Amino acid sequence: MSAVKTAFITGVTGQDGSYLAELLINKGYLVHGLTKTLSVNLKGLDLEFKGISSKLVLHSGDVSEKSTIYELIKKIKPDEVYHLATKHDLSDSLDNYLAIRSVDFDGTYFLLNAIKELKSSCKFFFASTSKVFGRVTSSPQNENTLFNPNSLYGISKVASMFLVEMFRNSYDMFACSGILYNHESPRRDQFFLPKKITNAAAKIKMGLEKELKLGDIEAKRDWGFAKDYVEAMWLMLQANRPEDYIIGTGEVHSVKDILEIAFGSLDLEWQKYVIIDEKYIRPKEDFETVADISKIKSDLNWEPKTKFEEMIILMVKSDLASFSNK
Repeated sequence: MSAVKTAFITGVTGQDGSYLAELLINKGYLVHGLTKTLSVNLKGLDLEFKGISSKLVLHSGDVSEKSTIYELIKKIKPDEVYHLATKHDLSDSLDNYLAIRSVDFDGTYFLLNAIKELKSSCKFFFASTSKVFGRVTSSPQNENTLFNPNSLYGISKVASMFLVEMFRNSYDMFACSGILYNHESPRRDQFFLPKKITNAAAKIKMGLEKELKLGDIEAKRDWGFAKDYVEAMWLMLQANRPEDYIIGTGEVHSVKDILEIAFGSLDLEWQKYVIIDEKYIRPKEDFETVADISKIKSDLNWEPKTKFEEMIILMVKSDLASFSNK
């Protein structure tokens, strides 16, 4: 009988962290997760995650605290570490810079260095983002596309990816980065556009809201399902060698597509409720941000299972259920 594997997840109570914890627990892992407070509110996560929360070992602390990370790696001695904690805000303020750097860059360094010193056989996954490509100059993007970040968030992720590469090459560590394209789920918060739309559609259906303000509804993105993407993360750490991979769908859909599916699933005409607000409109891009997933498909036999329409409907049903229970 093989020994039980131990995993450590930062950002465990977020969308990706919760799905990953679920996946690993179902595979027989002992899962430890880092959260800023042990009294973390799980209300925003669905019942499926609440059902496995008792099987998680939660630790309080901040990924940007060197002493916390060293003590946890020393104590847990994980076989796999998934660094999913991040700071999503795209503003260029000084306060935001410090917050992004501390989580995405400093946290990545502390984790990698602790693994190197305390358990070098541990495998490490870093969650990067398509924002590393910034204002893209060609489509689709693959693992050889040049980085061109145009936000502090994207710059920090690029720097962290170079850290991962440095530890992989200099210390022969199994460390890799997954470049994640937009991914959503019922567990997403309203900072992200698809969730904002599905949430508003459900509220309008329930008579709780009357309108939804949006920008360019013709804007397109590569949107996938978070539950599929965490499987790709896990597969990357089961491979024979560490490689960085693009994780996406290879398809683009417009904001208008989300509106038609979300409102249509509730027998609503979105045109009656959506107001186009100029302040939300961003400059048009010359090329689409869309993933070329041929490498991960070929190497790891991974591709997304959940269709775009199915994902949006799942989100609408979840939002509708949450308001119906109040």
